[in-house]
Amino acid sequence: GIVVRTIAPLLESKLTDPAVVVMDEQARNVISLLSGHIGGGNELTLELAEILESNPVITTATDVNNKLAPDLLASRVGLVPYPKKNILYLNNAILGDAQLEYLLDENIPCFDEYRKKMKNNGILVKVCTRDEISRLVMEQGAYRVVVSDQQFPVSEWVLYLRPRRLVAGIGCRRGVGADLIRGALEEACKRIGWSVERIDEMASTTLKADEQGLLEIARTLNKKITFWDNSKLKEQIDYYNLAESEFVRKIIGVGNVAEAAAYCCVNHGVEALLKTKYEKVTVALIWEK
Repeated sequence: GIVVRTIAPLLESKLTDPAVVVMDEQARNVISLLSGHIGGGNELTLELAEILESNPVITTATDVNNKLAPDLLASRVGLVPYPKKNILYLNNAILGDAQLEYLLDENIPCFDEYRKKMKNNGILVKVCTRDEISRLVMEQGAYRVVVSDQQFPVSEWVLYLRPRRLVAGIGCRRGVGADLIRGALEEACKRIGWSVERIDEMASTTLKADEQGLLEIARTLNKKITFWDNSKLKEQIDYYNLAESEFVRKIIGVGNVAEAAAYCCVNHGVEALLKTKYEKVTVALIWEK
């Protein structure tokens, strides 16, 4: 009860509220209280329960009935559901044993990776052209989930899953080559189950705005790169309570570049990968919520 009363004034949206997991003082039960699907609360609950040998308590209806909800699928594969009101419509439909038809845009970036991830979650998709999607979403009588980065007509029987923006924050030594930066990015993306092509934007400090390795890798990957000054980095460090390196602070004036720069690029962010050190390069990956 005290947790609910404490967090109530802070809650904003099903799509942006963080996961909240509560436990009793003896860790007998781990309870997914808030944002079980999109925020990852249910999966965090299961992970903690396994580590602590506790009883996981998950009450979302689709999970209780062993149904994979589209918004849970979205959280697993880096997608954002839209419009959010349709999440409830489709979840209620599958609780009533309705079948969902999943349509995958054949031209979506990282198509092969999305198809593989959907298959790994037990979802068989129908690969469609964008013209086919435009036609199918207007047909009534079937509930559909469309995975695409494009805009299509909105209706209450269709839920769209759009790619969630992934930002790579980068810190590096002076004079580091593009090959080392690319290697670090590839390894970082691999750790979260994606290829480097999944990155939407890169970010660093303004002190690296002339760093040729960074500029070259941005050109090679055809990705936007944004450089942020110390005042903006400090705002994110304070807001997200980011860990700082005293060594980095002495050199550039703030103690965190990779995570802070990535957070500067998103409205609400959640870490996909904490800042991780590679050879002469540090990378952090941030999902936009």
